[in-house]
Amino acid sequence: MPAQQQLTLNVQLRDDATLENFLAADRAQAALSAVGDQLSPGGEPLIYLYGPPDTGKSHVLQAACHHAGAKPAMYLPLSELSVYPPEQVLQGVEAMSLVALDDIHAVMGNAAWEEALFHLFNRARENNCRLLVSAQSSPRSLRMDLADLRSRLSWGCVFQLHTLDDADRQSILRFRAQKRGLDLPVEVASYISDRGPRTLVDLLDLLDQLDNASLVEKRALSIPFVKKALKW
Repeated sequence: MPAQQQLTLNVQLRDDATLENFLAADRAQAALSAVGDQLSPGGEPLIYLYGPPDTGKSHVLQAACHHAGAKPAMYLPLSELSVYPPEQVLQGVEAMSLVALDDIHAVMGNAAWEEALFHLFNRARENNCRLLVSAQSSPRSLRMDLADLRSRLSWGCVFQLHTLDDADRQSILRFRAQKRGLDLPVEVASYISDRGPRTLVDLLDLLDQLDNASLVEKRALSIPFVKKALKW
């Protein structure tokens, strides 16, 4: 699908979705390394990431598109695009160096989408287009009717991303604060994690607010300052 048509779908990448901004637990390092190397010579033709919501799948897929640099890449959030005819969404995308198909489970059970994805996988292989796919479950557990599509999804490397615990959430907050040049003490990160929203995206939005407030008031990130800035 031409880039001009893609813009009409209002698909945008988050500016902060980069591989450098993703703090991967030790068990996710292999997945992140494979994604980072996917467009290199000998990179994996297909990488499949799965895990429950809020494990960073969308971040990684968008980051891979940023990481492509001058090479053409396309991010397709299928949970949003499932309302469109698949031939309009997928036509010609195999001309890209990388196509990131986010939330592929959202279109499973739809015969038209399953068939269109099956043909895309074949065209991508013929055109040396790399595919990066995410879903909430493994290829074997994914609900679908087209057996040939399941076999295509199992062609490449499959990695599982795990649910974040409180320690992970706090580590990510401190990591992202450090990237901004902010000092976020352990006790403050713990306070924000305990009091803040459970989803990581919303939690990081709080960090945006605190960063702005810290710049305006020229104050360090302490628990009293966080209480004031977030009206807690």
